[in-house]
Amino acid sequence: MAHGETHVVAEESLWSGGGSPYAIGSKKLGMWLFIMADSLTFAACLVGYSYLRLASPDWPRPFDWHSILNAIIMTGCLLSSSLTMVMAVAAASRQDRKKAVRYILLTIVGGVAFIILHAQEWIGLIAEHVTPFSNPWGVPLFGATFFALTGLHMTHVTIGVLYLGVIAAGFGRGKFTPEDVEVSGLYWHFVDLVWMFVFPLVYLMSARI
Repeated sequence: MAHGETHVVAEESLWSGGGSPYAIGSKKLGMWLFIMADSLTFAACLVGYSYLRLASPDWPRPFDWHSILNAIIMTGCLLSSSLTMVMAVAAASRQDRKKAVRYILLTIVGGVAFIILHAQEWIGLIAEHVTPFSNPWGVPLFGATFFALTGLHMTHVTIGVLYLGVIAAGFGRGKFTPEDVEVSGLYWHFVDLVWMFVFPLVYLMSARI
């Protein structure tokens, strides 16, 4: 009987509130809620872009082989950074702080490379007189949707780079826990996943080649 009572108490305590009411850390739960909410934002933007793309038969195709190659390299940077982020989380779980920080820094390098390459893409389009309000190809909404969608994603990448920088510095000094590294990894993987939708929809479907 006593054993049964202990079992009941254990089950009740799991859902009795406190710091982990859903058997998950509050930081991880908060990040998952943020990711779900932010997914709706990106989904709305992608659906809006797709509608305009399909509704405009003369939608511009400004991306030549050089732009597509640049976008492929950007994709490689993000995919590689996701791999190093996985390694960082694994090292953090083993309490190997040096390796975890090293892998986080490699992840940051991948993110910075993505930002630089993407900024070059923007500069090239601006040089061709593409703005959020006009472009040489006759569909004004192309510039607005392109800069809004890619700019929103690049803002998330920039925030992620700064976020990982804080985590790397704090975890290296013992200020943060392995859970903090894992939570930052969730954000980074989400940003990478969003790009897997942006890349084919924005670049490949508007390629001249």
